[in-house]
Amino acid sequence: MMNIQKRLKQLSFASMAGMFLILVMGALVTKTESGRGCGDDWPLCNGKFVPAYTIESFIEYSHRFVVGVVGLILLATTILVFLYSKRKDAKWYVGGAMLFTVLQAILGAMAVVWPQSSAVLALHFGFSLLSFAFTLLLYLVFTRFGEAMNQGGRTRLSAGIRWAVWGVLIYSYVVVYLGAFVRHTEAVGGCIGWPLCNGEVIPEMVGGTTVVFIHRVAAALLGLSILALFLFIRTQASPGSAVYRAALYSLVLVILQILSGGFVTLAIGYDIYLVASLLHAVLVSCLFGVLCYLGITSLYTAEQSKLQAYAAPRLP
Repeated sequence: MMNIQKRLKQLSFASMAGMFLILVMGALVTKTESGRGCGDDWPLCNGKFVPAYTIESFIEYSHRFVVGVVGLILLATTILVFLYSKRKDAKWYVGGAMLFTVLQAILGAMAVVWPQSSAVLALHFGFSLLSFAFTLLLYLVFTRFGEAMNQGGRTRLSAGIRWAVWGVLIYSYVVVYLGAFVRHTEAVGGCIGWPLCNGEVIPEMVGGTTVVFIHRVAAALLGLSILALFLFIRTQASPGSAVYRAALYSLVLVILQILSGGFVTLAIGYDIYLVASLLHAVLVSCLFGVLCYLGITSLYTAEQSKLQAYAAPRLP
C-alpha cells in the first residue's frame, strides 16, 4: 500500500508539473504566433508526422507532443486514483483535471482545423488553467498541505468570508480570461505606458485601448479584493493556519502579477517582451492555483465550524 501511495504522489506531481508546462508552452505558442505553424492539420503537422523544421512548426508541434504525453500520464493517474485511493476529494480533482484536459485538447484541435474567434481561443487558456488547478489540488492531497486542507487549518471562518473567498476566486478567473482575450487580439499595444494608459488616467476608449484598459482596471480591482480578503481573514485565522498562509501567498502573488503586467507593457518592442509575457503567464497560473487551494480550504473551515458547534455544550 505504501508503494501505491508513493506512486500516486509521484504521478500526481508529474501531472501537475506537466499541466504547468502546457500552460507556459501555450502562452509561448500565442506570443510567437505559432498557432498556425502546422497549417490546418491535426494531429499531423503540415501533413507529416515529423514536420519540416521551422520555428513556428517546432513550437506548435512540441506543444502538441507535450499535451499528448501529459494526457497519458494523467490517464494513468486517474486509473490509479479511482482504483486505490480512498480519498473522495482526490477522485473529484483527478476527474476535473481529466475533463478540462480533454476539453482544452478538443478546443485546440478545433482552433487548428477551423479558425476560431479570439473569445473562443481565450477559453483554451482558461481550460488549461483549470486543468492545472485540479492537478495542483490533487498533488496537494498526497502532501502535508492536503491534511491541512482537510482540517481547514483548524480555523473557523464566518460564512461571509467564505462567500468572499469564492467570489474572489471566480472573479480572478474572469480577469484571467480577459488577459487571455487581450493576448489573442491585436489589442496588446492598446495602452502604451504604465501605470497610465497612453499618458492618461482614463484614455480615449477606442479599439484595442478599450480592451486593455478594462483588463487593467479588472486586475487592479482583483488586487484590492485580495488585499481586503487577506485583512478580513487575518482577523479570524492564526498566522500558522493553512487559510492564513494561502491568503498571504495570494496577496504576494497578485502584487507580483500586477507588476509583471506593467513589465509586459514596458517591454513591448524590446527583445525581453517574450520573457515578460511568459513570466506574466506563470504568475497568473500560480495565483489562480493558490486561490483554488484557499477556496477548498475555506469549505473545510465550514465543516470544522459545524463540528465545533455540534460539540459545544448546550445550555438547558
